[in-house]
Amino acid sequence: MPGPPRELVHRLYTTPPDRFVAIRDEAAAEARRAGDPKTAREIARLRRPTVAAWLVNLLAIRRPELVADLAQLAEALRSAQRELRGPRLRELSAQRRAVVGALVAEVRKLAAEAEGAPSAGKLPLAEVEGTLNAALSDTEVAEQVRSGRLLRAANYAGFGEVPRPQLRLVTGGEEPEPEPRPEPAGKRRAGADRAALRAEQAERAARAERARRRRALEKELAKARTDQERAEAELADATAAERDGAAALDAIEAELAELERRRAVAEQDLSRAKLARRGAERTATAARRRAGEVEAAVEALDAEEGDAEPGDDAAD
Repeated sequence: MPGPPRELVHRLYTTPPDRFVAIRDEAAAEARRAGDPKTAREIARLRRPTVAAWLVNLLAIRRPELVADLAQLAEALRSAQRELRGPRLRELSAQRRAVVGALVAEVRKLAAEAEGAPSAGKLPLAEVEGTLNAALSDTEVAEQVRSGRLLRAANYAGFGEVPRPQLRLVTGGEEPEPEPRPEPAGKRRAGADRAALRAEQAERAARAERARRRRALEKELAKARTDQERAEAELADATAAERDGAAALDAIEAELAELERRRAVAEQDLSRAKLARRGAERTATAARRRAGEVEAAVEALDAEEGDAEPGDDAAD
């Protein structure tokens, strides 16, 4: 089933967790911009690991050959436990402690080389060690470790080592206590069968509990993903509405700018018209005054002519 690009997954799960979300969201946004919403959703579903899980992922991705060696050791331990080979089991258990210690040291080295990693004193190496031990006893945890996408540290339940024999120091002059007689082979086999049965029952109960937790988590995950998709759809709608609103506002502001320009031109035209009216008023006033003066002069002339006409008649 296709998923997010392998290079991106490796980059995310080898990046310190405090930068995981920012890189994931940017990658999802880039996929959406590229027109690939399915890949964007798959990227957005990737979950941030804890610091301890990140350290284990760093080991699995940067040093896969060491994790492969761990898987081989786990198979040898399970085989020795099934066959109840005490000496071999003790030998492998000692080897387990040495291998896990070496892997934890390698994890510390890889963390020191990672940019932005927590300081050495803040690394949860005890959780890393517990997870690696759990991978030796639980195939499901081992598979998660190999995948390089572990989200949380795992707990180590322990391998059933054969109890060490009780020894008593013998000093000079003391008689050693008689060695205990070995139990009959049939009784030893019965005890081993009972131990194997109890281990099998415990394993079945643990598997059932894990299956129950997985179902509950998958149900919760499905609901969370549905909520996320709904929220992302609402975000897309809100973003489109914001974009449309911004475009409408830009158009209105452009119209306002044009109206302001026209208003300024109209104000200038009005000012010029007012000046022209005032000039015309002055001209009209002067013309009226001149017309009145001329009319008065004409009337005065008419009066003078009227006064002169009676005298002329008498002379004739």
